[in-house]
Amino acid sequence: MTDKITIDLGTMFEETAKIDEINNYCKIARKLAGNGNNIILTGRAPIWMYLTIAHHLHGFVRSLAYDSPVTGIVPIFNHDPR
Repeated sequence: MTDKITIDLGTMFEETAKIDEINNYCKIARKLAGNGNNIILTGRAPIWMYLTIAHHLHGFVRSLAYDSPVTGIVPIFNHDPR
């Protein structure tokens, strides 16, 4: 059974995300995501952070989505065989 986990990227930094900290952000996201879970990324963060973390999580999570306040949940990828 897989879990649905929401990761708020805006909680990973103080005032401004720093690109030289991206490896740390990826490690945090990877730890929070676990293996084989359904992940939703959300929060106030720069696009480069979303893209890098999404790429980093690929292969570890079952599905990935973005929760936008404007559009709602937007699927990024889904590897669920069902």
